[in-house]
Amino acid sequence: MAAYKGHQMNPDKFNKGQIKIYLMVLPMVLLCGLPIVFIIFHAFKPMEELFAFPPKFITLNPTLDNFRKLIKASRTGSIPLSKYVFNSLFITVAVVFGSLAFSTMAAYALSKLKFKGRNLMMQINQIALMFVSCAVMIPRYLVVNKLGMIDTYWAEILPLIALPVGLFLIKQFVDQVPDSLIEAAYMDGAKEWTIYLKIILPLIKPAIATAAILVFQQVWTNLETSNYYINDDSLKSLAFYMSTLTSTTTTNTVAGQGIAAAASLIMFLPNLILFCILQKNVMNTMAHSGIK
Repeated sequence: MAAYKGHQMNPDKFNKGQIKIYLMVLPMVLLCGLPIVFIIFHAFKPMEELFAFPPKFITLNPTLDNFRKLIKASRTGSIPLSKYVFNSLFITVAVVFGSLAFSTMAAYALSKLKFKGRNLMMQINQIALMFVSCAVMIPRYLVVNKLGMIDTYWAEILPLIALPVGLFLIKQFVDQVPDSLIEAAYMDGAKEWTIYLKIILPLIKPAIATAAILVFQQVWTNLETSNYYINDDSLKSLAFYMSTLTSTTTTNTVAGQGIAAAASLIMFLPNLILFCILQKNVMNTMAHSGIK
């Protein structure tokens, strides 16, 4: 009975410990979550609240006027908004699948296969992590131009497929896959492609989900490829169009601030939705995946 009473006291201690954890975590949650809430509320603010001083965090009189003005402004162009949406969706899907395919295959090869130069290749990838996009802008343009990809979808897809941070992240997960699993598969007669599909990919789902989010964020909001490699407006991305539209309207009219707020929410929502879908895989650990 004494042991039972002692056991009964544990929940109280546990709750007190949880309260302390909540108090420590809550400021970080607010710091990360409040900007997201502000973006959502800001897009629905009427004109008087957009320019209110001091600025109001919560929208008191939400309205859809900003989105109506955005749609109306997009109709003034010669190219429909749906075309830019299609371009961004097509480019994003192609880059995400292409980048994940190459990153997972390269990570498997660099981690589990024995061949000359693999350490050098991994070091080159790590060096590439230090370069920002503007540092390779000119050589990348020369390569794209030399290959004749200017004013094509390839110019917006191929330069973005290589994601050094994605390869580095996925390789760290592949390194944790026991070599005994690979050896057992070899003994059962499995080939490299079968091992890659049946063993490696199922065990590195958390890394794939995280890399997918990173690639999506890079491509969905990318402006450089449409700006540098595309002269045909019908091939430009939605991010470039929104940036051009909002910069034009905000400099010419005060009402453009509402259009910019609506455009920011439209460009942000896909990132939030993708994270909500993949967050379970992102939070999983490699050990948990291996046990399953």
